[in-house]
Amino acid sequence: MLLLRWLGLLCLITYAPASETPGSRHTNNWAVLVCTSRFWFNYRHMANTLGMYRTVKRLGIPDSHIILMLADDAACNPRNMFAGTVYSNAARMLDLYGENIEVDYRGEEVSVENFIRLLTGRVPEGTPNSKRLNTDENSNVFVYMTGHGGDEFLKFQDSEEISAFDLADAFEQMSQKHRFNELFFMADTCQANTLYSKIYTPNVLATGCSAKGENSYSHHADQDIGVAVIDRFTHFVLNFLEGVNKTSQTTMQSLFDRYSFDEMHSNPGVRSDLFDRSLGQVLLTDFFGGVSAVEPLTHLTLQPQPNDLPNWT
Repeated sequence: MLLLRWLGLLCLITYAPASETPGSRHTNNWAVLVCTSRFWFNYRHMANTLGMYRTVKRLGIPDSHIILMLADDAACNPRNMFAGTVYSNAARMLDLYGENIEVDYRGEEVSVENFIRLLTGRVPEGTPNSKRLNTDENSNVFVYMTGHGGDEFLKFQDSEEISAFDLADAFEQMSQKHRFNELFFMADTCQANTLYSKIYTPNVLATGCSAKGENSYSHHADQDIGVAVIDRFTHFVLNFLEGVNKTSQTTMQSLFDRYSFDEMHSNPGVRSDLFDRSLGQVLLTDFFGGVSAVEPLTHLTLQPQPNDLPNWT
């Protein structure tokens, strides 16, 4: 047992995570995935979010590190002729709902107040861990939001809005409270690029599907379901991520280079001026994947005592 203990300590000292690129200091990844829309005709926003949920789980982020917020439940809607399911393609090849989904905030719980409290760690006392973003200064955080929006705002539940200023201030509070190492914000909504226009916090990378004055468009509809089942931007992002595995060396720059007006019918944007790493050095898995690593204890000096060594006689 003593020998195994020494070997374990040596692993802590010498092991450097293979998934980390130079300059990446994170040791854990989290995802906050938010569908802000309710009602059946917004089925595609729920499918957007569930598609992203499936992808980050496949790439290694555990449910314990994913906060899933769905303002409505299309799977249980009485209009859903395929009860208990959500699909993002008309061929219905893959059920995004399934049996292993863990929704953390449902229905009216998906509010601007709860979202900001979640990010900033100001949830009410007694809130279970499943509804807390338990991040720290070593966490990389991916925040994905989809719904109906406009110039510098995103609607929640068709009854309230979060503004670009609200988002910027929430990210700054997170930074001041050491709640992330790096943060990646992605929005799929009309005029999405305006949502990140007010961010002023270092180490935040952001992208959106459409410029000011532009719409976010659906990709296609399912005639049996009767509504559009996914948005164009999220569809093509998810298609790109399908070619990525947990050990992939594909970079964020590769994803952004794939953006196309011809495919998305809008001008996706990227804001990287606050981010201190070259996008060609940032792996997709730095945000979309899990981290199978321990934190190296390079400062530790081992000084074994004679009595600690195994007795082979």
